[in-house]
Amino acid sequence: MKVFPRFRRRSAEQRTGTMTVIEHLDELRHRLIVSMVAIGVGAVIGWFLYDPVIRLLRDPYCDYWRTIPADQRTTETCVLIFLEPLGGMIVKLKAVVFLGILIAVPVLLWQLWRFIVPGLTPREKKMAVPFIVASTLLFLLGAAFAYWTLPKGLTFLLGFAGDGVVAQLTFDRYLTFVMLVAFAFGISFEFPILLIFLELAGVLSTDKLREWRRYAILFIAVFAAIITPSSDPYTMLAMMIPMYIFYEAAIIVGRLLKR
Repeated sequence: MKVFPRFRRRSAEQRTGTMTVIEHLDELRHRLIVSMVAIGVGAVIGWFLYDPVIRLLRDPYCDYWRTIPADQRTTETCVLIFLEPLGGMIVKLKAVVFLGILIAVPVLLWQLWRFIVPGLTPREKKMAVPFIVASTLLFLLGAAFAYWTLPKGLTFLLGFAGDGVVAQLTFDRYLTFVMLVAFAFGISFEFPILLIFLELAGVLSTDKLREWRRYAILFIAVFAAIITPSSDPYTMLAMMIPMYIFYEAAIIVGRLLKR
């Protein structure tokens, strides 16, 4: 059995989208294998970027730590702890995989696009490069925006218990929280790509999007409340405002594309 069975040109049936169920499963397996290899390569690169990235991720917590009165601090310097002998190794592996996924985002999106291409029209297939570029930039922009909101969100969450109660975070829990926030923002920033794609496919129209504005605001608020790990007001607003702006932008872009 070949491990990489489909590094060859598509057949005429596959190019036109008339694939059997077995061929679809074979295609899915191939895309998953390529995606896992891309994440693995990204993780190798992430291994060498670990130290500077960890210092960068620790900064939002240290911003909160500096607001704690000196007599209430549990440590003399800003540090994140782990409580198990294997804690350091687990944290490093988790951070490396997280970096691997971020680095592999363009490849992951390309594999997703290639998987759904057989069911698209020739006109829609031409949107591949703009789709990949825009999706990658928006995902990374979302992750960067999440990092920008972290200090406010952490200050709200960690200070919610009031004076006299000081948080001492473990590195593992903190890193998991940061990863979830980054992925939540990255996914939410793909919202306009989804809307524009549905407009191009004829599923949605700009008239319908204008008509559904009120429902869109409610949907965005519920989505932000569910997908944000903390559900604090700062993080929710930081997600809701860009998503609504993207909603309006999708209407404008849809009208331009229609013309």
